[in-house]
Amino acid sequence: MASSKDEISKNILVTRNLKKYFGEVHAVDGVNLSILEGEVAFIIGPNGAGKTTFLNLLCKWLEPDEGKIFFMGKDVTKMPPYKLTKMGIGRSFQLVNLYDTLTVFDNIRVAVISRLGRSGKIFSLVDRDKEVAKETEEILKTFGLSDKKDLLASELPHGDRKLLDVAIPFALKPKLLLLDEPTSGVSTEEKDPVMKTIVSAVKAARTTALIIEHDMSIVFSYSDRVIAMHEGKILADGKPKEVQENKLVKTLIMGE
Repeated sequence: MASSKDEISKNILVTRNLKKYFGEVHAVDGVNLSILEGEVAFIIGPNGAGKTTFLNLLCKWLEPDEGKIFFMGKDVTKMPPYKLTKMGIGRSFQLVNLYDTLTVFDNIRVAVISRLGRSGKIFSLVDRDKEVAKETEEILKTFGLSDKKDLLASELPHGDRKLLDVAIPFALKPKLLLLDEPTSGVSTEEKDPVMKTIVSAVKAARTTALIIEHDMSIVFSYSDRVIAMHEGKILADGKPKEVQENKLVKTLIMGE
């Protein structure tokens, strides 16, 4: 399928015939996808559907075997990960990746300093930077972590660790935020508050988000759009209710 210039310019992210094979396993098998700026889209699918591999291709943790990736109108297929980060793609992973020996405040402050290009300063000098401190405090408030800012990251309960893990790439002010199962391992009663906080934050910042999630109640409560993957291909793509009622999605993903 050819990519028209019009489609590429209208969408923040476009993929065309994107493929990644691991031997005989077609992890991502010709995915064509367009994401509008400001959308909060969820990717669903069984284990092995290709969801995480797809996100890894988008942020260039993996190189595609075939296909193209366009971000903000530019072909970024060959671009290295650090340049994509500078362009505005942020990423969190299924396994939480925090600076456990730093406080919650400093975990976010490191990200703010990095974005502002002040990473050469040591903390004793940055302590006097009111701009960094103010922005860090605002992000802590957005993610409901203000009262825990002086705790070490290692001391946080799991739900708050997940929120901090999303707050760090959020602090980089990405235009596109890729989240891999932000509620995995979170208790049932915590899942809704965690996702509500994340979605409220990205919508308030008008950040586009592409989120992998297994909990269907969470998906259909918070999504603008749902993309169902199966065996490396897109099985269904549309408004939550449309995808929820899709017969193939019911059979192959929901097990109905």
